[in-house]
Parts: sequence; structure tokens; C-alpha cells
Amino acid sequence: MRVAIIGAGAAGLTTAKHVASSNMDLDVFEMREELGGVWAYTDDVGEDRYGYPVYSAMYKGLRLNLPKEIMGFSDFDIPARENCYLTQPEMLDFLKLYAETFDLIKYIKFNTMVMDISPVDDKWKVTTVYKPTKKETTDVYDSVIICNGHYNNPIIPTLQGQEHFTGTIDHSRNYRNSEKFRGKRVLVIGAGSSGMDLTMHVSTVAEHVTLSYHAPERIKIQYPPNVEIKPDVQKIVGSDKVEFVDGSCCRYNAILFCTGYRYSFPFLSDSCGLTVDDHHVRPLYKHIIHIDRPTMCFIGIPYEVCTFLMFDLQARYVCKYLTGDMDLPSKEEMRLHTEKDVEDRIAKGYTKRQMHMMGVGPNQQAYYDDLAQEANVATIPSVMVKIWETAIHRLLSDFINFRGDKYRIVDENNFVQVTN
Repeated sequence: MRVAIIGAGAAGLTTAKHVASSNMDLDVFEMREELGGVWAYTDDVGEDRYGYPVYSAMYKGLRLNLPKEIMGFSDFDIPARENCYLTQPEMLDFLKLYAETFDLIKYIKFNTMVMDISPVDDKWKVTTVYKPTKKETTDVYDSVIICNGHYNNPIIPTLQGQEHFTGTIDHSRNYRNSEKFRGKRVLVIGAGSSGMDLTMHVSTVAEHVTLSYHAPERIKIQYPPNVEIKPDVQKIVGSDKVEFVDGSCCRYNAILFCTGYRYSFPFLSDSCGLTVDDHHVRPLYKHIIHIDRPTMCFIGIPYEVCTFLMFDLQARYVCKYLTGDMDLPSKEEMRLHTEKDVEDRIAKGYTKRQMHMMGVGPNQQAYYDDLAQEANVATIPSVMVKIWETAIHRLLSDFINFRGDKYRIVDENNFVQVTN
């Protein structure tokens, strides 16, 4: 079995570790000069020095929004630290330590961008380009495992009247530091984790910051005096005035969209048969296996999860299948199972863009337990999901202070929390 792994971030690294330990041949294709994926910072925006697109959403000063206790892998914890919420450099160091410990770097082809993946009979033709020389190479693999992350294709809405706005408009993917907003009046649109965090970053240098979000009652943050919360934008009026749906108006000279990303696989040919419709990637069995072409697998599609631990579990699941230690159901059975999952989510009120969301509640642990049972591997202990839920609650209820919290795992079901 010869396996191509796309991406050397956390998902690609743990997949490489488990593929290698299953005695399969592998190549890991990484478009950057170093491993780490989203955790590897670069000053580059738009294009790199070779003229290829930069897919990086990392900015200076970022700290995790989840504690380190749930950010390791099943067999490799993050080393002891004074703080539970680590910085970007600390997380990158951890991933490098993981790669070095399991001797993974020898499998990684750095500065190598995947240009095309196409099915050829029961195998996969993978075409790559080595960016420094622009030399193209095509090779054939028995399986491809896609680990390219979620932060490639930003969602950038178009506001009514936007064409008349004379200030700057950008997306958080291109944010690297707050300096360009110094002394400005800034509108941040979107109050997910990045929107809330960047509002705080920008407020340290900006004259005024507005955080616009469609459900402002959910935001329970005591921001500095130069920050205000507004509902959705109604339209842009003239060159610098923004009108909100509550009828209020303010003037700005910068707009920063923190509006998330679409799943994006630009290197997959149409013949792969994968579709992405409003965040719903199909046809995937258990959010991992391409039903029509089961030797194509995806690590990391579900969100609102114990991220690295889920990557690890999904990789173990895939390896059990690829090595023949686990049989998948028939394609028809996989399709029926997937349709039932979609129907259940719709019945619970989930939208199309929430078809891969796990989140708070029983879905997350049930998903882990289901994968583990089918593959006959260890599941993610329930204590991890409990810490995840507690940490998310703390983020939403006390955004200013939650990163001072500390957690200690007692056993597979229990933990101790010390709130700052």
C-alpha cells in the first residue's frame, strides 16, 4: 500500500505517524517550507516568494482558545507548561517535537504544492510542483489522505454599497498584526473566536473598534472603552459610513471580515466526484471515507471538536481500513448511514453548513466512540470532551480571563478546574 498524505499540519503529521507504523509506504506533500500547517507563522500574504498562493491564517500574538490538556495526541501529550493556554510558537514547537520523536520529517516533501489529484482505475494520480524550480512530478498511489485544513478559502461577503467604501477591506486570513489599524476606526464583522480575539488585538492601537454580529446578545465580553458591539450591517452609505440593522450609523476607515472559511480542495479534479455545498462535503462516510472511492480519505472535516485528538482517532480508523484489519460496509450501506446522519441533524434543527459540526452535547463523544468501536481502537476519553465543553463555556462567558484557567486531568472521566 502506497499512500499520499496532503499537508504536514497536525492532521497530516499524526496521519503520517499511524500510516508509517502500519508499515505502509508514504509521501507527505507540504506546500510550505516547514511543517505545522496553520501553526506555522509567515509574514507573507497573498503570494509567497515563488508566486504561489499563501494559505495561512496565523497572526502574531495568537494564543490557543482550548487548554493544552486536550490539544495533544493519544500517545503524545504536550509537555508540562505553566500556562494551560499556549502560544502559537509553543504549539509549533510541540508539533516539531512530535515529528522528530516519531521520525516523520523524512517522509515530508517540503515546498511541494499538489496541483492535481485524479483517479486512475483503482489508484490515484498525484501531480505536484516543487515551487523553487517549478518542476512538476506525477506519481501514482494506492490511497490519498487529505489533511489540508479548513483555512484556505475565506468567506468574504459583499455588503450593499461596498463599492463606494474608500477605506481598506480585508479578511482575517490576511491579518498578521494590528499595526496597520493604528489610529483608525475599524469595523470587525463576525464574532467567532477570531472575530472576538482580533477585536481585542486591534483595540490596543485603533481609535475605535466596532464588533458587528448577528446575535450580539451572545457576546458577554467586557471590552475596552473604545470597543462597541453592533448588530448586522445593513449597508454602506457613501465613502465611509456604515448603517446597521438597528438604524444606527458610524464612520469607519477599515473593515475586517472575520467571517470564516469554506472547505476547499482546489487540487481535486472533477473526476474525483467530491462536492462541497455550503460547507457540506459529500459523499463522506463518517465524515472521513469517500463513499464512491473509499481509498480517498479526509482527516479533520468535523469541527467544534477536540481537534488533535480527533485527527489522531480518524487516522487510526483509516489505517485499520487500509491495512485490511477493518472492513467497511458496502457502498450502499455507507450511503444509507450517511443519509440517516444528515436526516437526524436536520431533525435537530441543524443547517446545511452544520452537517459536520459536533459541538456541545452528545454528538461529539458519540462520534468518537462510534469510530473507535468500528475500528477496535481506543476512543477519546470522555474527560477530554468535558474539558472542551467547559473551556468553550468559559470562552463565551469570560473572554477576557478564560486563558488564565488551569485544568488537571484526574482520570478518564474527571478533571479539576482552577478558574482565574
